Amino acid sequence: MTATIIDGKAFAATVREKVAVHVARLKADHGVTPGLAVVLVGEDPASEVYVRNKGKQTVECGMASFEHKLVAETPEADLLALIARLNADPAVHGILVQLPLPGHMNADKVINAIDPAKDVDGFHISNVGLLGTGQKSMVPCTPLGCLMMLRDHHGSLSGLNAVVVGRSNIVGKPMAQLLLNESCTVTIAHSRTKDLAAVCRGADILVAAVGRPEMIPGEWVKPGATVIDVGINRIERDGKTKLVGDVDFASAAAVAGAITPVPGGVGPMTIACLLANTVTACCRSQGLAEPEGLTA
Repeated sequence: MTATIIDGKAFAATVREKVAVHVARLKADHGVTPGLAVVLVGEDPASEVYVRNKGKQTVECGMASFEHKLVAETPEADLLALIARLNADPAVHGILVQLPLPGHMNADKVINAIDPAKDVDGFHISNVGLLGTGQKSMVPCTPLGCLMMLRDHHGSLSGLNAVVVGRSNIVGKPMAQLLLNESCTVTIAHSRTKDLAAVCRGADILVAAVGRPEMIPGEWVKPGATVIDVGINRIERDGKTKLVGDVDFASAAAVAGAITPVPGGVGPMTIACLLANTVTACCRSQGLAEPEGLTA
């Protein structure tokens, strides 16, 4: 068996096209331009690249992009004051504070200062609670992207056994909740799970989000299963730096029915879903219908 490759790069391009169409409609029919504000504190090189890509794709989709770059020594109070201004700004529909933050800042305090309706990362405690109780919320971007690709591949997910390896607040826990909301039977596994291999082999849908390079070999994958690899790990191999996932791609692809590659799988969907969440937040703020196919 050779797995079908789920092309996240191509899927993300489709999502961005849908976002652009909806943005154009909001402008033409309602005179509203969705706006995304991104706040970067410090000079982490990876974060700077990520923020730059976010701004570029935001503008390409016709939305307004507001970037705020603060020095690493910025007092926490100043960051909270900026968030308060963005909360009150009607031109801003989505607010994202790039993580990680400098050590003198409390990330939970900062995230929970964002208006939940503008929390397009879906990290605010109110959105976590709403998602956990099956109510309308802002959904974290990476799990939302995974769900979109799973729906596209399977259609209905109802009744499927899903195993999520990883229990982070950013991916593992919200991913499990989204799959529960789709009527999957869900297991959350992690480093202390007894006989993790056997648990993984029971999955029709296997989501790997542990941050350990190539931790899951093909022999842990049920024949025909769909494998969603969220991991992005840099390793040295043959004298070169290489990006790999949490799944050993070669051996898993020989067994699985479908699999996301690394790179080019889940990664591109994260920014695409950030843009989708911003449009959704804009529509909700105006009392308008949410865009079809761009929400959970």
